[in-house]
Amino acid sequence: MASLIEDFVSGVVSSALKEVLKKSGVRKTTRRTRRRTTKAKTGGLIADFVEAALKKKPARKQVSRRRTAAARSKQRRTTRA
Repeated sequence: MASLIEDFVSGVVSSALKEVLKKSGVRKTTRRTRRRTTKAKTGGLIADFVEAALKKKPARKQVSRRRTAAARSKQRRTTRA
């Protein structure tokens, strides 16, 4: 009777160990993101140029320019004379 219980317990333990060891190295593969397809251009090269010409560009920010020492002295010379 004792050997029967021992066989049963050892069988359960060994099968549980096998399952644990079998599952330990399994990794889920990473999902790859699908690339989005670009929509087909119908107009061609000329249409691209026309579209670029018609687009309004935003106004450029004005940058104040600092006068150089030479430019300042030149201004002083012209105002004195």
